[in-house]
Amino acid sequence: MGVLDRILAPFSQSARVRVGLALIARGRRAEGFRTLARAARRGFAPAQYHIGRCYLEATGVPYSVTEAARWLEQAAHGGSTDAQYQLASLYMHGLGQSDRYSRDDARWLFSEALSAESDPGAALPWARRAAENGSAEAQALLGYILTSGPEELRDQAAAEAWYRRSAAAGCPQGSLGLGLALLRTARDESGQRQAAAAIGKAAAAGLPTATYLLGSLKEFGVGIARDIEAAAELYRQAAEAGIVAAQMRWGRALLEGRGIGRNVVLGESWLRRAALAGDAEAAAAVGDLHARGGELPPNYAEAALWLQRAAEMGHANAARSLAQLYFTGRGVGQDPEIGTQWLRAAAERGHARSQVELGNLVIAGTANPEDGIWTRRRFEERAQTGDFMAAFNFAVCLAEGVGVERDERLAALWLRYAAQSVPSAQFWLGRMFVEGRGVTADPEKGRSWLKRAAEAGLDEAQVLLAELMVNGRGGPREPQTARSWFERAAAQGHVGAKFALGALLHGGHGIPSDPVSAQRWFSEAAEQGHAHAQLMLGRYLDRGLAGPANRDAAKRWFQAAQSAGMLEAELELARLADFGELGALALRRANLRAPPRAVG
Repeated sequence: MGVLDRILAPFSQSARVRVGLALIARGRRAEGFRTLARAARRGFAPAQYHIGRCYLEATGVPYSVTEAARWLEQAAHGGSTDAQYQLASLYMHGLGQSDRYSRDDARWLFSEALSAESDPGAALPWARRAAENGSAEAQALLGYILTSGPEELRDQAAAEAWYRRSAAAGCPQGSLGLGLALLRTARDESGQRQAAAAIGKAAAAGLPTATYLLGSLKEFGVGIARDIEAAAELYRQAAEAGIVAAQMRWGRALLEGRGIGRNVVLGESWLRRAALAGDAEAAAAVGDLHARGGELPPNYAEAALWLQRAAEMGHANAARSLAQLYFTGRGVGQDPEIGTQWLRAAAERGHARSQVELGNLVIAGTANPEDGIWTRRRFEERAQTGDFMAAFNFAVCLAEGVGVERDERLAALWLRYAAQSVPSAQFWLGRMFVEGRGVTADPEKGRSWLKRAAEAGLDEAQVLLAELMVNGRGGPREPQTARSWFERAAAQGHVGAKFALGALLHGGHGIPSDPVSAQRWFSEAAEQGHAHAQLMLGRYLDRGLAGPANRDAAKRWFQAAQSAGMLEAELELARLADFGELGALALRRANLRAPPRAVG
């Protein structure tokens, strides 16, 4: 505090302000505030500005946003550029969110979403006045309002101009805003390079948000050479500076070993930190990590907690994963009703797979009819836009009467459209031609469509096509080719295909009999619960058709088939219990006279 200022203070408001600020700097805050207040009450704008700052920072006076705004507005009307900028910043934060207003450098800009209390309309005129008075920070803030404020306030061209002025004055926020504006309008690599350079300047100045964005540009090679290691390091810096999105990216980098040594425990810790700060993607990642297990053991209860957190924040895939936990009872009590609720939430958020699964629940009769109506409408809306998969799902709704009156003719029309691209649609269309549903029966066309779906790898199509070839429907009998299609489907685990192979190799279908292979296929199908296969395996073991007889094993398989409702198995068990050898021989000959069906 200068001697001259003390002498001039009673006569000069500028000197009085200097004295007040000096007292505050020396720790005599209350005395400094009173000195500033005397100048402020005389209408001196710089003093009014500092009084407003004192209320924001609780310097020599209790904290009060209301009082701060009142004094800042007086100073702003008095021509204080600093007050104009500070008042605009205050309105952008919202008058109830002011614990950060003491910042001079606008480091908050671009790093936070606008709060519900933000008032860009009130901030705009003050930001404009301060910007026009030459405040580089206000110029950046004005650009931000013009790009991120309500639609009626937006002006991208004007925003870019203000960002350029701010950046030219050396304001990091101006450089960051300019970089983001250029990214939005970049039409070629040159534009992307200019954007990356501007964001790089902001990052070099220490803006955490810019550091994070520069990491993203480096990770994906946008406007700058791709460098995964450098991206990871930038994510780390921004994460440690508190940028939530960077914490999520840094956690994923550690989890997956992208640009940094893999460290699952540390990665999970950063993801957890981001999730607790409100990042839905991070919460979903933590949930998935605990559900999958791996280096960390599975913990379904923990997974359910994080998936629910993510789902409640609107994460569609997390909602679906949570639904699966409720359906299976892993980590939570098994509750299909709650599972359906979360699956519905995922579907309503646009998750395509969940929409299909919800439709399947409706078809199975385990969901509400209202779900069927909603699902059908979503599929229909997307089908009308040309979405082939949605067209297929809409056709299924029409064919099965899901959320709409059954209309197989219209279903066939949509299936024809979807069949251009979707193998499942080719299968359904082929089956409808074979069965004459919604179209004139034409097994030859059906066989053609089924072949397309089979060649695309759809096991159901492979099995039905093979059955047509065995029976000679829609074309010539081709048992050997049918066998190869059955084998392809069996390799994918299709239980009906395995039984069909056993039936083919049992004999009587134009394929040489091979009892050993037949028993092997019957056994595989029986293990998967195929009742006819269980019956045939029991007969093979009982009669010793492919090796030594094993009555005990045969009886167990007959009992399994009987439990599935097979009358023939009940007769076999009765024979084993009551018949003598001659009666057993007669029944055996009767049962083996006709070969089994080709498919289940």
